[in-house]
Amino acid sequence: MLEVGSQAPDFTVPDQDGDEFALADQRGRWTLLWWYPKASTPG
Repeated sequence: MLEVGSQAPDFTVPDQDGDEFALADQRGRWTLLWWYPKASTPG
């Protein structure tokens, strides 16, 4: 769990187009991430 105000660890994930998104490439910029944890689950 991250503490409030701490930096997120570096990670790389695929974006909506399948291209890689690396948090390290965004350092120094505002970055907003959101996800839908149940988007790929049945029900």
